[in-house]
Amino acid sequence: MTQPQIRPFALTDSEVVIEIWKACGLVVPWNDPHKDIARKMKVNPELFLVAIVDGRVVGTVMGGYEGHRGWINYLAVAPNYQGRGIGRALMDEIEAKLLALGCPKINLQVRSSNRAVIQFYGHIGYHIDDVISLGKRLIPDE
Repeated sequence: MTQPQIRPFALTDSEVVIEIWKACGLVVPWNDPHKDIARKMKVNPELFLVAIVDGRVVGTVMGGYEGHRGWINYLAVAPNYQGRGIGRALMDEIEAKLLALGCPKINLQVRSSNRAVIQFYGHIGYHIDDVISLGKRLIPDE
């Protein structure tokens, strides 16, 4: 397969991106994907990328950086395009963009039940940190 074209997300990509997220099990009831996109477009929108193959959006990744740590969210590749290096290409691109900003470390969260994704990240150099992830919702999406 040829390398995917990776470009910044455009609002016209919204529906196909949300469909990819749903197909990959990333949409949960407590996170409205439309609101997640709107929020991302207000903060580091240049770190929201899509992968294009044959003119179609087939993958996504959101990156973030607040000066201390970089974060990865919504890495997803359409199921019928998985295993072709698209996820790796998206990660290479977002890592390069974060590094260019001076980001020293990237964190990400994966549901502990998602063994295949944990293995994917392990293959590209990510390790399980000895930490507990805590969260507190400030704005409910329901």
